[in-house]
Amino acid sequence: MYRARYLILVPVLTTLCFTGACMQKTTYPNTPIVYPETAKVDQIDVLHGQKIADPYRWLEDLDSAETAEWVAAQNEVTFAYLDEIPVRQKINDRITELFNYERYGMPWKRAGRYFYSKNDGLQNQSVLYVMESLGGDPRVLLNPNLLSADGTIALAGTYVSEDAKLMAYGLSSAGSDWVEFKVRNIDTGEDLEDHLKWIKFSGASWSKDGSGFYYSRFDEPQGDKLEEANYYQKLCYHRIGTPQADDPIVYERPDQKEWGFGSYVTDDGRYLIIYVSQGTDPRNRVYYQDLKAGNGQTIKLLDDFDASYSFIDNDGPVFWFQTDLDAPRGRVIAIDTRRPERENWVEAIPECAEVLRGVNVIDNKFVANYLKDAHTVIRMFDLEGKQVRDVELPGVGSAGGFGGRRHDTETFYSYTSFGCPPTIYRYDMPSGRSEVYRQPAVKFDPNRYVTKQVFYSSKDDTRVPMFITHKKGLRLDGSNPTLLYGYGGFNVSLTPWFSVSRLVWMELGGVFAVPNLRGGGEYGKEWHDGGRLHNKQNGFDDFIAAAEYLIGDGYTQPKKLAISGASNGGLLVGACMVQRPDLFGACLPDVGVLDMLRFHKFTIGWAWTSDYGDPDDADAFKTLLTYSPLHNVQPGACYPPTMVTTADHDDRVVPSHSFKFISALQAAQGCDNPVLIRIETKAGHGGGKPTSKIIEEIADAYGFLVRVLDMDDSKLR
Repeated sequence: MYRARYLILVPVLTTLCFTGACMQKTTYPNTPIVYPETAKVDQIDVLHGQKIADPYRWLEDLDSAETAEWVAAQNEVTFAYLDEIPVRQKINDRITELFNYERYGMPWKRAGRYFYSKNDGLQNQSVLYVMESLGGDPRVLLNPNLLSADGTIALAGTYVSEDAKLMAYGLSSAGSDWVEFKVRNIDTGEDLEDHLKWIKFSGASWSKDGSGFYYSRFDEPQGDKLEEANYYQKLCYHRIGTPQADDPIVYERPDQKEWGFGSYVTDDGRYLIIYVSQGTDPRNRVYYQDLKAGNGQTIKLLDDFDASYSFIDNDGPVFWFQTDLDAPRGRVIAIDTRRPERENWVEAIPECAEVLRGVNVIDNKFVANYLKDAHTVIRMFDLEGKQVRDVELPGVGSAGGFGGRRHDTETFYSYTSFGCPPTIYRYDMPSGRSEVYRQPAVKFDPNRYVTKQVFYSSKDDTRVPMFITHKKGLRLDGSNPTLLYGYGGFNVSLTPWFSVSRLVWMELGGVFAVPNLRGGGEYGKEWHDGGRLHNKQNGFDDFIAAAEYLIGDGYTQPKKLAISGASNGGLLVGACMVQRPDLFGACLPDVGVLDMLRFHKFTIGWAWTSDYGDPDDADAFKTLLTYSPLHNVQPGACYPPTMVTTADHDDRVVPSHSFKFISALQAAQGCDNPVLIRIETKAGHGGGKPTSKIIEEIADAYGFLVRVLDMDDSKLR
């Protein structure tokens, strides 16, 4: 039933000669692909009085033999198609060459010791090191590459005790969101017997005396751990040397199955801050316990669920928070817990024109990270809110880091842009001087490339920014293959970042463009709200308008324009390709949310209703049905060449989204354009993915684009 009946397509090398020069370009016979036959079942749901067919429901059973056979058959067709692209191996080799450079993580300091991660270049996972001083000899503290032969066990968080004697750390297997915690003796490098399971979306925060740490967990799943919905998270405390079964519950809410809990012990060790979240809604609650009181009483400090509140630091009983309450672009307030009424709150840093993305207190100064038209600005204020200075950054790019504690006099930050690999700086707080601490050496010439930011008008005349990067000397004659990448959701901001894969794309003659769509956080709460819930279509309109701008300004043309996005960005690609199939030459929806009527039924999908709306609500259902990619595929339409990508261990956006969508596309496709799916094994939503798998996936995606966009593959170095 699932036989992969396809015809072998033999590539042909055609010699092109002009003005005395010759080169070779690969052409392919236009032989139709025969896809695996995918069974349809008679599944009809009645939702809010409307009949909804779901003929591929059986593909939601990820463990069935039928699904496994279907996956194997689809991969056989896809990789047969990819294997016939000669330049694919050359792309793989070039990405591998560029990827082979030392990459350092941000250093952080605890009790005089410095910790950082490093990847020698092609290691599947970065290695964690410790130094006894900043200039000391590094010592390997944990090498995840030794934990599995194929590099699919990843380090998923490190948490060092106050005295830097112990480290709790998380491990994730095959890309799953499920994490297991272990504890390592930093002096000896040996693990203790402590082993904690069923942890997801949680860090660890040590008590001041190092006797244990706070963390959040779920109950052990009763069904499939990669599909079962995750509810009733609990905040627990683990005392070192005791079994997890003895861990007391610090806080739980059996009456609120969707509430999640995060914890943070203040630097002075006095208070336990308890974050209370509900899915991905940016609004939250904040409770706390006075650990000195020792009575375990939980005090509800901020319980109205009316805004976002992020604890920054405290000065005794005075807590500083970053919030968007009455400030959609963010501000800093001080709350005296002895007089917590709102009329007693004090504004420390007022809202300004830029968007406040994060704040820390170092050397008795607020270090504030702002976004200005989607690039970073760093400002420092004294504790009274008076601006002290700006940090001079190397250019228009992205900066992050600035970790540390209130009395530290040094910190570290990273700067990157589309043309600058992440460079780590040490920043001296008293003097305001930056010095390069680690600078990677990538085998490329940044002077060959140029990035500019443009602003274009969306469908409703909203002004939207977009970064465009390409080789210098580009001709605006509409002939350039262009990759348009987007996200547009969950208050996530896309700022300039460095990627060796983008260099390879540009070496192939490609243009890379990133618009900052509504639904993201680039302009604060109003920008986010403008692209979520009933406004979700605005983000799709912004993306379509970006494509039209690139075509209208001569960068490219529809048959040369590819679109790409992952997760919520996969939804973006899926929605836009079914709404405007005429506008694109290729589509790459990666780990996408593609079934908008059932996303809330698996793992953590219910948490996304803050951005999408709840399909069980009649009004939200009407909106979701208008753009759900799976439900808007039209039989007989000619869809662009498409390669859907997903992974068998994705327990955030379960792969059945992609399975059902590609089945609908293959059944509906009204022309010879290929519509394929690439299903990675022993991988998840993307976190912790081994370097080798990353390179293979990128090479396959670019090889696919070279073929379907009819690119000149001789341009690659």
